[in-house]
Amino acid sequence: MKKKWICALAALMLLGLTACENRQETGTKDAPKLLLGYSQLGSESAFRIGATRDTEENARKYGISLMMENANQKQENQIAAIRSFIAYRVDVIAFSPIVEDGWDAVLTEAKEAGIPVVLVDRAIRTEKEGLYASMIGADFYREGRMAGEYLIRKANDLGRDHLNIVEIRGTEDSTPMKQRREGFRDAIAGDPRMQILDSVNGDFLRSRGAECMRELLEKYGDQVDVVFSHNDEMTIGALPEIEKAGYVPGRDILLISIDGGQEAIDILKEGRINCIVECTPKLGAMLMETALKLAAGETVEREIHPEERTFSDYDDLDALEPRGY
Repeated sequence: MKKKWICALAALMLLGLTACENRQETGTKDAPKLLLGYSQLGSESAFRIGATRDTEENARKYGISLMMENANQKQENQIAAIRSFIAYRVDVIAFSPIVEDGWDAVLTEAKEAGIPVVLVDRAIRTEKEGLYASMIGADFYREGRMAGEYLIRKANDLGRDHLNIVEIRGTEDSTPMKQRREGFRDAIAGDPRMQILDSVNGDFLRSRGAECMRELLEKYGDQVDVVFSHNDEMTIGALPEIEKAGYVPGRDILLISIDGGQEAIDILKEGRINCIVECTPKLGAMLMETALKLAAGETVEREIHPEERTFSDYDDLDALEPRGY
């Protein structure tokens, strides 16, 4: 009898061990699908903070483990982060490049390690083919064109026969700066009313936007009719300088911006900004879907662009939902 009891107890213990093994297998199934290393270029703006938040939220949503590094506006920090991702053997590397050039060496290392790379928000210029799998981000050239097309429409409605424009551009040698500048110029090139007085580097920073606007007004004064600013941060920085100089923004000087963060949209509703071309930071879902495909060995599109629009004084902005950044 005692022998039978011992056998029954052993059977129960074996069943318990089997159950434990089954629970471990279930845990494996619920583990992260892949490890994504992401180098964010900084946290200098509402756009960039919104982009980071969206990436983190979508990583959780898609069950992806995320290693996020902030480069604080320094390319050398991004290169170091990418090398750390390679050493850690992540499944996919993504980064938002600060500038276009200088990536060949580190991306060659990633390629040799067999780790696919995705560019987010900005593009790069390389001498070698196949160093990255996809670029997810806005069509910056189109954004510049949309800004120029709005200005032509506004000039027509105001009956203006001449407009002097100053441009506060983004970080030197960055993709958005180059392509927004080119798109804007192409859009207004055939309109003899448009004259660009000056173009200065505001580095996508609010403080630099203020400095640039102050210097431009000291140099050109009431000759300035239009400010084309490459992002909301620089535009918001420029506003107090315009008002200090005695001008009414949105009326005496037309302001065209790019991004579409909540603070800038609120100022647009007040009439102190005339037009904002959307550049959404919400690229997280597209990044996660692309990373999963790459990890599975699937082919992905070389360029992936989100849908974007223009917000202006021609629109009913009361119906606009909160921007979330």
